[in-house]
This record gives sequence, C-alpha cells and structure tokens, in this order.
Amino acid sequence: MPPVSSPGSLDRQVPRFSAGDRAARVRFRRALALMLMTLLLPGSAQLVAGNRRVGIIALRLWFAVVTTCVGTLVVVLFWHGLAFKLAFDTMALFWLRLALMALATGWAVLFFDAWRLGQPLTLSLGHRRAAVGLNGVLALSVAAALLFGAHLAGAQRDLILTMSGDGDVSGAHDGRYNVLLMGGDSGAGRWGLRPDSMTVASIDAETGRTVLISLPRNMQNFPFVKGSVMHEQFPDGFDADYLNGVSTWAGDNTELFPHSDNPGVDATVMAIEGITGLKINYWAMVNLQGFKDLVDAVGGVTLNVRQEIPVGLPQDSFYSHIEPGVQKLNGFETLWFARARYDSDDYSRMARQKCVMNAMLQQISPQSAVRNFASIAQASSAMVSTNIPAGEFGHFAELALKARGQKISTLSLVPPMIDTAHPDIRLIKNKVADAIDRAEGTAPPPAKPKKHEGESVTGGSIGSLHDGYAANEADDLDTAC
Repeated sequence: MPPVSSPGSLDRQVPRFSAGDRAARVRFRRALALMLMTLLLPGSAQLVAGNRRVGIIALRLWFAVVTTCVGTLVVVLFWHGLAFKLAFDTMALFWLRLALMALATGWAVLFFDAWRLGQPLTLSLGHRRAAVGLNGVLALSVAAALLFGAHLAGAQRDLILTMSGDGDVSGAHDGRYNVLLMGGDSGAGRWGLRPDSMTVASIDAETGRTVLISLPRNMQNFPFVKGSVMHEQFPDGFDADYLNGVSTWAGDNTELFPHSDNPGVDATVMAIEGITGLKINYWAMVNLQGFKDLVDAVGGVTLNVRQEIPVGLPQDSFYSHIEPGVQKLNGFETLWFARARYDSDDYSRMARQKCVMNAMLQQISPQSAVRNFASIAQASSAMVSTNIPAGEFGHFAELALKARGQKISTLSLVPPMIDTAHPDIRLIKNKVADAIDRAEGTAPPPAKPKKHEGESVTGGSIGSLHDGYAANEADDLDTAC
C-alpha cells in the first residue's frame, strides 16, 4: 500500500496558479489601469505605454480645458453676469459646441488606443471580454455626456437665434427698461394678430425691481405718442376701435409703415407710449399655446385658486372647473386660470394673469431650467416673438434673476380708477409715475391702502369690479394673490 501524502504536500506538488496564469492576471490589470488612466487623465496611458508625443499633447489640452473651466467657474462666482453673457452669446455657444464634439471624439480615440496598448490579443478570452466591455462602457459614457452637452449648446444657440429680434439695442430710460408684453392666440406665421392682453414690464436697470402696468384691451379714445405716424392719423385720439384693435387697423394700412416688419406691433407701441408716458425699449408677443407648453416643460406652477375657475365654456366638450385651493396646475389649467372670462370679467382676469406672471418668475429656478432645458427651449421657441436683440438676452436674464424674491408692484389702468371709454390720460401718467417712484423707494406708499371688505373674491381674484381688484394695483403682488 503506497504511503499517504500529507495534506500540504499536494499543494506543493501542483501550484494553484501557474506562472502563465500570474502573467495573464498582470496583463489584465495593466490593461484595466490604462483605461482608468485615460478616464482620469486623458493621454496618460499613451505617455507611459504608447506614443509619448500624443500623450503630451492630450495631457496639455486636458489641463488647458480643466484650467479654463475652473477659472470660468471662479469668475462666475463673483460675477454672475459672465454666466449669462456666455449662455446667450451665439458665437461662444457655436465654439463650445464644436469643442465638446471634438473633445468627445478625441477622448473616444484615446480610449480605443488605451485598449490597444493593453495588448488584448495576449489576454485570456474571459479577460479580453471584460476589457472590451469596460472600455466600451467608459468610452460611450464619456462621449455621450460630452455630445449631450454639445446638443444643449446647439439647442440654446438655435433658441436664441429663433427668438431674438433684429431691433436696435436700446438703453434704459430714466434708469428703467420698459418692455411691452402682449399675449394672443397667434400661431406660426401669424404674429401680430389682435393682442388679447397688454402689459408693460418696467424693470429697474440695476436691481431688477419690476412694476407691471396693464392696459385693458377695451380702452377707447386714447392718444398716440406725439410725432408718430398714428398721431398724425388720429390727432384727437383713437376712435376707430378698442386698444387691441390698433394692431388690426395698422395691418389694414401698412402703407403708413413702409419700413416696418410688424406694423400692428409698432402702432400698438405708439399707443402704449401715448397713454402711459413711458418710452418702450422692446416688445414681446407671447403665444398662449406656447405658454401652455412652457408651464408643462417646467413641471407646472403652484397658484392659490381662490374660487372655482371654469375651464372652457359650458358648450365645450372639455368644460370643467379648477377647484379652489393652493395647488400645482399644469399648462392647460394655468392657461385657463389666466384667461377664463366666463362667470367673471376682464379685470378679474387681468388680476389672475398678474398672479400667474408672479408665480412663474418666483418658481422657475435656474436649477429647474437646467433640468428641463430641452423642453423649455422647444416651448419657448414657439412661444415668443420679440425685437430684443440676441446680445441683450443675457442682460435681461440677469435682471430676471435679481427680480426673483423681490416684491413685484402692479398697476392696472381699469375701472373704477380709470374710465376705459374716456380715459383721463393725465391721471394715468401720474399713476404710472407714482407706481414707479414707490417701487424705487422715492415716494411714500398711499396714505390709505385700498381695503377689500372681508377679503371678497370675484371671478377668482380678491376684490370686485366696483372696488377694484387687489392684484391689479398692489405694491406687493404676492400678498394680493
């Protein structure tokens, strides 16, 4: 009977891993290390195991990119305006897009070369598959992230080019920018139709403090600014239609506006300047369908629904109601909250529209804008037509960010303060000047703030047609909504 070997003798006679196995594991670890080096320091794999010249160039480019990004972030921390300038500079976005695409391509090539330097044919089948899989995941992940960034840069650039106008850059008047916002059911190729709402956003050029001045669409017998072509046609005031009919009248008499691309808008601006005494810097026409899509793109807006608001008319198949309470509304609901007139009146609707404007300004954060950028860009391109030059977008975005968290003041030129059939223009101009002075802190608040007995609510807005609506004339729109 042969002798029985001891338990440890078999291990000594038959090693668990041969020299070839250990060499294969070393080669596999080396291949993985080259890929991870490429992920962390593109070009380092080539520097230690391949073409040193390629590695040095790649590393220098990488350090230049990192230095530029870090430097830009540091500067942005102290100068927020730079971020907006870069985000709305079409040339900078063009080169950023190209740079990201080139970086994605170059990095993917370096990953492929790192896989080659790992000598995949010398690896075992299992190790070779693992190396190929890891290299593919790393290369695709990095390239996809960079190409997505290039897509966002391209989408932002296209959005700016689509939305921006060809108007001249206009400086602030008395320290304020006055932007006429008009809303209507205009669709593609139909800008300039009779506007459904008209509001001047008077914005402090330094602080962003905003006063919203709304004009009723049914105002009559108002003057145009002196020296304008419309004033020459109606020296005693516009008696041909309501205020929202100025656009239609100008569209029927385009020969009076030989150098204008938007006669209806230009004529409306002449009317707004004549009524308010403000010099309008820019205008923007908001398509209500696009507005609905924008609300959906940011995930809805939270509003205080004070009364049941009808959605549509009783004869509509979709007729329903928005129930009272503080709730988040989608785009369709927000649109009807802002524009519903059934069982209400125009002036209550104007008050609700201001509450929607305030909520949008306060609730759409930069973080939300980044998360939903693609959807916002698509909605915005179909929402706004404007004459604001592309170079001014960054400045207004910075002012909008400053305006967040600040009080928004409102003034609506409506009954009972104003007789819309025979408006007192001197009173209107004084009211506008007082509202702006109070917002700037150069005038005291009214001696007796308007009271709305028992917080009466009409048509979903605090107040009534007889007493006026709180959101239509307020120094703090938050409290009135």
